[in-house]
Amino acid sequence: MKVTKNLFGTTEKGEKIHSFLLENDNQMQVEIIEYGAIVVRIKVPDKNGKMDDVVLGYDNLQGYINDQNCFGATIGRVAGRIGGAAFSIYGKKYELAPNTLPDLGKNHLHGGIRGFNKAYWKGVIVEQNNTLGVELSYLSKDGEEGYPGNLDCSVKYSLNNKDELSIRYTATTDKPTVVNLTHHSYFNLAGEGNGNILDHRVMIDADRFTVEDDNLIPTGEIKNVEGLPVDFTRVKTIGSGIDKMQMAKYKGYDLNYILNQANPEIPVFAARAAEPGSGRLLEVFTTQPCIQFYTSNFDGNQPGKGGKTYAQSSAAFCFEPQAYPDAPNHADFPSIVLHPGEEYKQLIIYRFTAKV
Repeated sequence: MKVTKNLFGTTEKGEKIHSFLLENDNQMQVEIIEYGAIVVRIKVPDKNGKMDDVVLGYDNLQGYINDQNCFGATIGRVAGRIGGAAFSIYGKKYELAPNTLPDLGKNHLHGGIRGFNKAYWKGVIVEQNNTLGVELSYLSKDGEEGYPGNLDCSVKYSLNNKDELSIRYTATTDKPTVVNLTHHSYFNLAGEGNGNILDHRVMIDADRFTVEDDNLIPTGEIKNVEGLPVDFTRVKTIGSGIDKMQMAKYKGYDLNYILNQANPEIPVFAARAAEPGSGRLLEVFTTQPCIQFYTSNFDGNQPGKGGKTYAQSSAAFCFEPQAYPDAPNHADFPSIVLHPGEEYKQLIIYRFTAKV
């Protein structure tokens, strides 16, 4: 196994953004950049050994700087939406930066206007226990996007010879704050830009989901998936139910599922997706209690790598393990408050295989 560090680009502020290319003995490759702690490439073999990049993205740094879709990004401080762009801790109210996208209303999404996906993360190469990887660090200062406390964050990407990409998050704070980090790669197991994902066969180990209002803010209601187009407890294609899904102004899936299994110490199975043509299979394991299933419901077609165009609702899907969305505003949801002296720890594993 090997890791290669290269210059990926330079920001307008003069920050040199490096990339770290991880490669295992099976020639699987994962490339991560210091801007946004973003995964810009995942190359894995199909059933015939053909390598393809299976995540959406851009060819250069400027693409990620301009990006509104969080392609491959680390999401924080809080993934998902916070209703009214505000929350309270111990009776003290904190006003957050409301996102500027017109369909969001006055709400806060994925950390705000400049979330962790727009931050500079300092990366160092790490090798241990038959894995290689990169650990990226970022200090989110007190008041950033309205959040309280200096949050010292780390995300470590590790690759092993089982074709598993592990993403380990840690964070500490000097004031009570809220934290919910996740990963936001857009997957197409046929290869990015190679047709749509409607024939991908998906299973999500969740009997329940959190109900959302017209602005995709949780109402507090928890509902069973049985008999609904959101039911993936048995394997079915994405295309079999997507026409019945109208999320805000978009057609497609954008839903938080409550996992049937949850263990904050040991990652458990959450979801899988298989693409019949290539034979590629992606399995997700996590210590988080929920997973967001999202199809590419961005506004119109998006330009991507190599001059390709990514189609709305059908170009890719995301599996985003996370805590309950809008948790600070729902007393019945498990808390995401982090206190001084505590350590936030979460793990996501994306496992890739290919079958004939």
